[in-house]
Amino acid sequence: MASAKQRKAARRNVKKAQRAWRSMSRRQHSRSQPAGRSRRRPGTGGGGAYYRIEVRPRSEFVTFRTQDVGRSGHTQRLAGKRSSGSWDTKSWLVRKSDAHVERGRLVIDDADAKKALRQIRGPIEHVRGNIFRAKPRKDVAERSKPTPAQRRARKRNIGKAQRARRSRAA
Repeated sequence: MASAKQRKAARRNVKKAQRAWRSMSRRQHSRSQPAGRSRRRPGTGGGGAYYRIEVRPRSEFVTFRTQDVGRSGHTQRLAGKRSSGSWDTKSWLVRKSDAHVERGRLVIDDADAKKALRQIRGPIEHVRGNIFRAKPRKDVAERSKPTPAQRRARKRNIGKAQRARRSRAA
């Protein structure tokens, strides 16, 4: 319970603040509020179970959807839909138990997560809190396809199918 002296001081402080506010514009009034009033953006506090690796800016997409990649609840892909209707990876969510931070960079420890994140190019650099940034894989022009890697993969897959067919026939 506040004393009479405290109540009187509080009234005096409120009147003083109201006087100051009347002399300010709306913009000045809002700017004079303490910085701690707005809520923290998700992922900037450092809590939570995941590290977020941003690959493309949010402005490129109109809607989002997450999907589990590999083991349930470990690595997740946040896919974004563009206004054109095409989908692409906006960011990756990697469980904290599957990675660690070393000198401002995220290092993936888990083999499954590492395999899923092959699409990421260059180092995964720290932005703030649990948020990291990396570059997406290079966009290969249609005229240069099939790439040598695609040719090798296709040859390997055909060989695998032929071996499987031979072993069933025998």
